[in-house]
Amino acid sequence: MLTLLGCSATSKIEENLQHQNNVIKILSLGDSYTIGESVCEKCRFPEQLKNALQEKNTDKEFIIKVIAKTGWTTTNLINAINNENLSKGFDLVTLLIGVNNQFQRLPFSKFKNEFSILVDKAILTVQSSKSRLVVLSIPDYGYTPFGNGSETVSKDIEKYNNYIRDFCTRNNITFSNITTITKTGLSNPKLVANDGLHPSTIAYTEFVKLLLPIVSQKLGL
Repeated sequence: MLTLLGCSATSKIEENLQHQNNVIKILSLGDSYTIGESVCEKCRFPEQLKNALQEKNTDKEFIIKVIAKTGWTTTNLINAINNENLSKGFDLVTLLIGVNNQFQRLPFSKFKNEFSILVDKAILTVQSSKSRLVVLSIPDYGYTPFGNGSETVSKDIEKYNNYIRDFCTRNNITFSNITTITKTGLSNPKLVANDGLHPSTIAYTEFVKLLLPIVSQKLGL
């Protein structure tokens, strides 16, 4: 279940989230879309986000920690987080998960339960301040050569994203819709990596264009 925090407690935590020695730590949780399957390490969206923040804030140092792996479901990500001795000192956390639940045809009820667990775990890493969490929508791989324009895939992904969006709305959590970008993958092949399935470096750059103002505001930059 999602742990809801009182406004006064949250605001107090916000005041105490000072960037020690001008170091800002960002945690990115997810699967292949976060680890950047089929693109270089510096090409994935967490690294591009870090670099974009660094360019605009040269007086600070940005550190990215990524916990993600190709093929991970919500269960895999929960287990990975549990196996990490994560501190609660991150300044921002991103979460992008669910495509492998859909691809493996796991029960949707399992996703809903474990997504809530992951949100709770993510919030804990930013000193229980849910305003420091950004949840990203799931890219639609139906619009890739691999997906081949599958309407079934797109409807499934939409079902997951509608749930994620509504969950975030109900719980006052920031939701960023990157799926729209991926829906042009067939008409704009440059948005798809060489494997014909995952986002390309260019697609990740488009993700960051959406995320940068959101993240900058949350970090007070």
